Amino acid sequence: MSGMRPLLRSAPYAQLCDGFRWSIPARLNMAAQVCDSWAEAEPKRVAIIDLSGEGPRDVTYGALRIMADGLAHILVARGVQRGDRVGVLRSQGGWCAAAHIAIWKIGAISTPLFKLFKEDALVSRVGDAGAKVVVTDVEGAAMLRALPGVTPLIPEQEALPEGRFATVDTGAEEPAVLIYTSGTTGSPKGALHAHRLLTGHLPGVEMSHDFLGQPGDCLWTPADWAWIGGLFDVLMPGLAIGVPVVAARMAKFSPEDCASIISQGSVKNVFFPPTALRMLRAAEARIAGLRSVASGGEPLGAEMLEWGRRAFGVTINEFYGQTECNMVGTSCAALYPAVPGSLGRAVPGHDVAVIDAEGAMTESEGEIAVRRGSASMMLEYWQRPRETAEKFRGDWLLTGDRGVIEGGHIRFVGREDDVITSAGYRIGPAEIEDCLLTHPAVATVGVVGKPCALRTEIVKAYVVLKPGHAPSEALTRALQDHVKGRLAGYSYPREIAFLDALPMTVTGKVIRKDLKARAVAEGQT
Repeated sequence: MSGMRPLLRSAPYAQLCDGFRWSIPARLNMAAQVCDSWAEAEPKRVAIIDLSGEGPRDVTYGALRIMADGLAHILVARGVQRGDRVGVLRSQGGWCAAAHIAIWKIGAISTPLFKLFKEDALVSRVGDAGAKVVVTDVEGAAMLRALPGVTPLIPEQEALPEGRFATVDTGAEEPAVLIYTSGTTGSPKGALHAHRLLTGHLPGVEMSHDFLGQPGDCLWTPADWAWIGGLFDVLMPGLAIGVPVVAARMAKFSPEDCASIISQGSVKNVFFPPTALRMLRAAEARIAGLRSVASGGEPLGAEMLEWGRRAFGVTINEFYGQTECNMVGTSCAALYPAVPGSLGRAVPGHDVAVIDAEGAMTESEGEIAVRRGSASMMLEYWQRPRETAEKFRGDWLLTGDRGVIEGGHIRFVGREDDVITSAGYRIGPAEIEDCLLTHPAVATVGVVGKPCALRTEIVKAYVVLKPGHAPSEALTRALQDHVKGRLAGYSYPREIAFLDALPMTVTGKVIRKDLKARAVAEGQT
């Protein structure tokens, strides 16, 4: 079996959609997709360019299979069986990739874990998953001391058995990955995904990088591989298609380190989370030599897109999805112009619509939803049948995002709970945040609705300033005028508070529910 080639080829968008059909075999194992097939066909082909310092710089597919096979033998010797959940608590690096592959080889379920998790977050996820073994490193083993019933497995400290490990025969619908949501809208839930998950991501990943798989392509992201965006928007698609993936550890994102990694790894294709883009913009960074830049997680505004063209020499392709069903919409500069405020168009193979409260498609504002049949859609929330049922309305998976589809482009309005109702107007916070970020004094910002007896809610902005700027009444007025002059008059922030930092998830998203709770508390004093 040869390595997987890109599913899409450059063609008009309508032609791609009309001619696309999922071709997912009944029997499928992601370990074969990302490792075994390439190791058989081209064992010396570079899979990972490892700048983390944890091993050889260039990890070939042949070497990656040896690592994964040896680790699979050890996991079986430790009593791991098909269907068991096994944690992966590693930073970007060859062993992180090998750990997931090894777990899939034995038919077990990999559970990605963030190194940035504090004790309570780690305990809750590992406990909920019922994982008894966690593949980790020395640092991670120390973090796991709070879980006495869990065995840390450090590959570097093991004598890896030699010999092939025959990848078990699994079905495309068989569970393979348990990824926990970031918890921005409630307690984290485990999204259980099947072996078809990777195939479901490939069309969107390819389009978001203007048809990934071109000669010289090389992928990297500063996003942790424990996040679905790092693991299935970069690492696993790159391995499946045969595009080298750069692994690099960044304890804290910095524009200087980012530029250095891109240079050292000869990176051509980058997935930048919005937070990273904002930091690069604040530093007035310029990075040459990139062929594609993709971003997802939060919408970007027109100002950010224009800055991206100047900073990178390419158009940033925004993509859309969530842990439960990812890569269902994307921009693709190679196919159609970017539309500011849009998250792109539906990816071939994914039916994306806006539906009303009864589950009927509407041309007005409604909830963005994905029809059942999407190959990247989760099987269920782990051990949460009620929450799983509530995630669907008829044939549609609910995203919890408000939006409108205009000319085929998906325009994000805001999270279902984030949309602000003020004096009869419905206001999406993302547009106001994007506008405030264009002011030279603003480093980052979160916008929520604050209860108001007169207007129902008012727009409240929580702002973190750049170095060299200090809070003042004059700056408050300047920021308000900045929004008034660019957006609708009713949407400017009537109140602005200056903070040292905003509550953020480990994936770099502003936790608006925490800001909302703060705003509600302020209104009660």
